[in-house]
Amino acid sequence: MIIDVHCHVWPDEIAPRVLASNPAGLTPFADGTVAGLLRTMDAAGVERACCLGVANVAKNVERTNEFIGSVDRSRLYAFGTVHQDLSVEENLRSLRNNGIQGIKLHPNFQGISLSDPRVIEILRGVAELGLVAITHAGEGSNEDASRRGSPLEILKLTREIPSLKLIACHYGGYHRLDEATSVLEGTTVVLETSWPPSIAELDGERIKGIINRHGADRFVFGSDWPMAEPAREIETLRDLGLSSGDLDAVLGGTLEKLLNNDLIEGGF
Repeated sequence: MIIDVHCHVWPDEIAPRVLASNPAGLTPFADGTVAGLLRTMDAAGVERACCLGVANVAKNVERTNEFIGSVDRSRLYAFGTVHQDLSVEENLRSLRNNGIQGIKLHPNFQGISLSDPRVIEILRGVAELGLVAITHAGEGSNEDASRRGSPLEILKLTREIPSLKLIACHYGGYHRLDEATSVLEGTTVVLETSWPPSIAELDGERIKGIINRHGADRFVFGSDWPMAEPAREIETLRDLGLSSGDLDAVLGGTLEKLLNNDLIEGGF
């Protein structure tokens, strides 16, 4: 089974406005709607995907989680949002009430710091609910944003909350691969494969080495849709020359276990 852990979606009336701004300086591959995602999945042979919602301000948390919570669960996982300007209970209530299965953090767009005590307390609650957390990792729009989601901040967070099921996007450090490799490789952090506009921009042998050393059982496939084309990303991963077992783990097996709470203690 192929599962794409990293797919941003917005309501039909909002998606065009969001994508018109070329977020993160990237040109979108698709329209950012749920229907558009399903079409892309069919074309790429992706069986399931995680729909990510991000509220940049606290007042939009509930509305975002209501939308994400409404997606068709037969093929889509609902990954909602939290915000540090709401209390722990307000955040957790919104997640519970909307049947959210995981959360997306974005230190750049949300202004969230992974070392903020408010964020840590929210994530303790997320961990107690058994939800998966996925975070943007690496370069942001400025140095402060980059620091808030740096590989070191991710490592410190996992030590602060060992029970948190945390996925770090972009190999743990977008445009900061050297730093991510030195800090996160071999740790319990689950790493994700996206590198928009395409992982084909990276050296294939280097990526294969990172996966082999970190462990395919701690790697998940993500495209960063609609900023990248899943079919192209999957083909690039297949061309790395991973063993069939490792490729299956990266493309879906690791995430399936993580979502089903099947990973052994200390094993992710």
